[in-house]
Amino acid sequence: MLRPLFVVALPALLVAAWWFASDDSTAVYWPPLRTILRTFPDVWTGERLRTDVLPSVLRLLAGYVSAAVAGVALGTVIGSYRRVRAFCEPVLEFLRAVPPPVLVPVIMLFAGIGDTMKIVVIASGCLWPVLLNTVEGVRAVDSVMAETARSYGVTGAARLRHVVLRAASPQIFAGLRQALSIGIILMVISEMFAASNGLGFTIVQFQRGFAIPDMWTGILVLGLLGLLLSVLFQLVERRVLGWYHGLRDSSRRAP
Repeated sequence: MLRPLFVVALPALLVAAWWFASDDSTAVYWPPLRTILRTFPDVWTGERLRTDVLPSVLRLLAGYVSAAVAGVALGTVIGSYRRVRAFCEPVLEFLRAVPPPVLVPVIMLFAGIGDTMKIVVIASGCLWPVLLNTVEGVRAVDSVMAETARSYGVTGAARLRHVVLRAASPQIFAGLRQALSIGIILMVISEMFAASNGLGFTIVQFQRGFAIPDMWTGILVLGLLGLLLSVLFQLVERRVLGWYHGLRDSSRRAP
């Protein structure tokens, strides 16, 4: 019963603090929260949600899913073979250290300025948390469990699915969670370059037109989108990793 209260307590306190701190504000760039909330329904109509929010979400999902599939596939191969890991590790560490926003101009040269560029930017940033966490998860598979599966004739695709990926799935989902936050950031950044729609483009247009309350409503939409995606991710994670959470809870209750 107390868990829902704890979930909403901090957001409620932050909103209340924002409300009272900005209530008497006359600053152009720091409008009162009541002004922002009053502007919100006028700005984010159904048409704007369709033309700006929906394209952003579709680009995010396309880049995120591409990175997830590639990260898990490559991470499984690299984590399973020591020689492959030793060969790829220096290159991975180099590429991992390059901030994805820096690559936006380079990607624009090869992918143009359309949706492909934005999807590639998102995927290039989301790939690394998934890849590296998958590598570590596969490396950490219990050797006794792997040998037991081999002795029972569980090999090939069955071993990969029921032993390797299952044992590595908690760490894979940790990487997927990190990638989701990075993907939202890169979604906004990519839409600030040569875009004609999207959340990032709209927020910049509001800022350039000195529509400051409208700009703040765009920031609120981003926060709400991130919250919604986080809740959906947790639901999927709870369902897929139900066995893991049940095992962890039972070990905690054990005397």
